[in-house]
Amino acid sequence: MRLPQFNYTGPDTLEKALDLLAQRGPDAKILAGGTDLLVRMKKGLLAPKYIISLKALKDLAYIKQDKGTIRIGARTCLADIIASDLVQKEASALSTACERVGAATIQHFRGTLGGNILQDTRCFHYNQSAFHRSGRQACHKDGGKICYARDESDRCNSTCQSDGAAALMALDARLVLASKGNERTVALTDFYTTDGIQPFAMEPNELLTEIIIPVTNGKSSYQRLAYRSAIDYPIVCAGVLLKADAGKKDTIGEARIVVGAMARSPLFLAKESAELKGKLLTDTKAFQKAGNGAMNSASTFAVHNVGATLEYRCAMVSEMIIRALKEAAQAIQA
Repeated sequence: MRLPQFNYTGPDTLEKALDLLAQRGPDAKILAGGTDLLVRMKKGLLAPKYIISLKALKDLAYIKQDKGTIRIGARTCLADIIASDLVQKEASALSTACERVGAATIQHFRGTLGGNILQDTRCFHYNQSAFHRSGRQACHKDGGKICYARDESDRCNSTCQSDGAAALMALDARLVLASKGNERTVALTDFYTTDGIQPFAMEPNELLTEIIIPVTNGKSSYQRLAYRSAIDYPIVCAGVLLKADAGKKDTIGEARIVVGAMARSPLFLAKESAELKGKLLTDTKAFQKAGNGAMNSASTFAVHNVGATLEYRCAMVSEMIIRALKEAAQAIQA
């Protein structure tokens, strides 16, 4: 598999990068680490006319605490996030999620947090070589009118398998999107379109520059299931944030439960999260109920497109949620 021809540009300032995006928009793709983009190009899934590399934009690689938040530049490599004492203390779910991405070489030299968030939705039936796909009718994501993951579906059911996105949604993160002459901040829960073909509520001339995580004094956990501990994408994952009640340290004051790798976007489960408020940190029955509720909610979106049976993935949703809740609760009590 070889890369298609393209024009390569490496701007040395953010302003120049935004100028290029404003000029070339839909015809351009951003290259951060390339672990997702270059693979898709080699498989013939993408053929952009222009590649805009962020390699020279060192100003987009940082981790800092500011006014009750953790701010992380979109070009920050995964290894720096894993090694950050600040992230480990205040957003441990993100640290754990980054540890699970790819392998050590990817974390150190290629993978970035922004790239992990913006990786395209995936489907076992779509993420194949051009030769493989040429032997059958094109699916929705490939420009056709069929979905191999769900019979008679009128839309693409590709899945968001980003580890970072699930953890960050549990942490109630926000994204800073910049374009020429403009900047806006959007909650991660509002960033997804639930459209497998165009999964992000992001304009072609916009660039993800920063991730903002509120420091809540809560404890978080990230759990995931994959065939191998390295390289593989998750077949199901879960992010959880728990905060103790200000007046009752043994009671849950706030909870956020997110299921990942089961739908076109990570699923923030508002109902299951709200039902944990007021429960004891040791209430395993409440955790079991939340896990079962999460399983029922996620099963609505599940399709056969990541190489594991639906029954197994749905059952493991409950298990991942329970593990995450127990770990976060124990961290609060420690």
